[in-house]
Amino acid sequence: MAFLKGVWRFLVALKDGLALLFLLVFFGFLYALLSAGPNPGAVHDGALLLELDGTVSEQPAAIDPVAALLSQRAPVREFRQRDISRALELAVSDNRIKAVVLDLDRFMGGGQASLAAIAERIDAVRKTGKPVYAFATGYTDDGYQLAAHASEIWLDPMGGVLPTGPGGSRPYFKGLFDQLGIKAHIYRVGTFKSAVEPYMRADQSPEAEAAMQSLYDEVWAEWRRDVAKARPKAKLDALLADAPAAVEAAKGDLARLALTNGLVDRLGDRVAFGKYVAAKVGKGRDESAGSFAETRPDALLAAHSAPSAGSPIGVVTISGEIIDGKGGPGIAAGDSVSELIYKALQDDSLKALVIRVDSPGGSVTASEKIRLAIAEAKKRKLPVVVSMANLAASGGYWISMPADIILAEPETITGSIGIFGVLPSGREALGKWGVTTDGVRTTPLSGEPDVLGGISPEFDRLAQAVVEKGYRDFLTRVAASRKKSVEQVDAVGQGRVWAGATARQLGLVDKMGGLDAALAEAARLAKLGKDDWHPRYIDPQPDFASTLLGGLMPEPAQAQMPTDLFGRAAWEQQMLFEQMAADLRMLMTAKGAQVRCLECAAVAGVPMADRDSGTGNWFDILLTRLF
Repeated sequence: MAFLKGVWRFLVALKDGLALLFLLVFFGFLYALLSAGPNPGAVHDGALLLELDGTVSEQPAAIDPVAALLSQRAPVREFRQRDISRALELAVSDNRIKAVVLDLDRFMGGGQASLAAIAERIDAVRKTGKPVYAFATGYTDDGYQLAAHASEIWLDPMGGVLPTGPGGSRPYFKGLFDQLGIKAHIYRVGTFKSAVEPYMRADQSPEAEAAMQSLYDEVWAEWRRDVAKARPKAKLDALLADAPAAVEAAKGDLARLALTNGLVDRLGDRVAFGKYVAAKVGKGRDESAGSFAETRPDALLAAHSAPSAGSPIGVVTISGEIIDGKGGPGIAAGDSVSELIYKALQDDSLKALVIRVDSPGGSVTASEKIRLAIAEAKKRKLPVVVSMANLAASGGYWISMPADIILAEPETITGSIGIFGVLPSGREALGKWGVTTDGVRTTPLSGEPDVLGGISPEFDRLAQAVVEKGYRDFLTRVAASRKKSVEQVDAVGQGRVWAGATARQLGLVDKMGGLDAALAEAARLAKLGKDDWHPRYIDPQPDFASTLLGGLMPEPAQAQMPTDLFGRAAWEQQMLFEQMAADLRMLMTAKGAQVRCLECAAVAGVPMADRDSGTGNWFDILLTRLF
């Protein structure tokens, strides 16, 4: 009897424990859902605080709940460029906002075109007489591009300003492959299609060096022009010409060097900076050291409804790698994006369509699905305008072709009209371990591509022919859309990438301008007056799990995000090793011809998303996958 009573007490305790656990989980989920949305009531008199602890992107990628929970580090937060720009625009007119504070202490950068769009909004705030204050421990290229537009730049005395410009080393794996006995079979068309060179050379080709040097120089010159215009008193030339000599002359004091050369206005730690801002806009409600009255951008956006007067002009952002199938924000999945466009076209109130492209390319079938969906808008007599952001290369240019007008920004990286394929084989590597292969064939292509026994010459010929046909298709489509001959397109193709201004001169782009200019062009084509339209952003919605996780997850672990220049250098080195691993993974998983610009992301400052390489037989993949 005593035993049964003990069992009963155990079952009752288990039941009570499970009920309590269920209530805790329920209220946790409820709290997460409530926390996931911004609070419009949190707008206070004071400063608009843009605490950019992460990166800026055109379309933040959805959080993978499983990966985020299993990862040993918090994901780097992404801020939507459009949201930051909109918050700054509202700061101009909202009387509660007395100033803007740019906290760039843990800013990890973004595409140069996206940053230029934000900088333009910062200038607009300053024109109203509202001050803009910037603070960081260390400023590198991207952070200083934004800070240069501030009224006052603060720098921690322990930090510094050290712009370095784009460029640097790139790993080449040919020697490693030779030692391992791995052979990379390369199929390509395009003199300047240098994405595969790390797998076939020990260094860059003269053609690749000339093309990339020209591109880097043009993008860097644009950065220098922007900074010089925003901060004409800054003495950057001597620092850029011989940084070691300048630092040695300053006895290693980077902060004092920045102040002396007019790169910053004041030296002070975070507390001193906060007290200074508090004297201008009011003290913070929590009364902690260095706090000041603040409003977060999410709250300001929630407090002001989006414009709705007049007819809508649809805006679709196509961001990230273009892949087959479905995907969430930050991945340009062909099925998802095309469905989004087709669904939007069912709305008869739309008067025009603007496509914002920020992509290095992707699957040709997915690209073609997106292109056909955009072309459907033209069939319905809707004006179509493409606005190129940081990157619209290879497949990113492919999907831009149906547009009536293509606009790019000076910092945009575009072009890369070329094609390549790469397949590894490991016959020699297996031989070193005593592994051999043998078998029978019914045709010369049986078992091909044979990555174990070695890819046959017959398959090499076939693959090269398919790649060449893909390049001809690319040229033909571009020629038809740009009203040029195939020969003219081939002359500016060959896999070469171009900055926006040069692309405009070559006829790959029609006009220069950002998203606002693209919207104005769309309104003009639709014969709409200045106040007769508003943008309607047509974005993929994150799934329930991602929304819930966003509420449950704490702010990104700031301890993992460096603030000083040496910490940032270490972080960049870590990213470099991760990119090397991604390059090797691409070699092992890519299963077909690709027209993808691998090197473009480094110039444009756009992180490349991981993707699933897909499945299928080699012939289907070879014919249908273009990066």
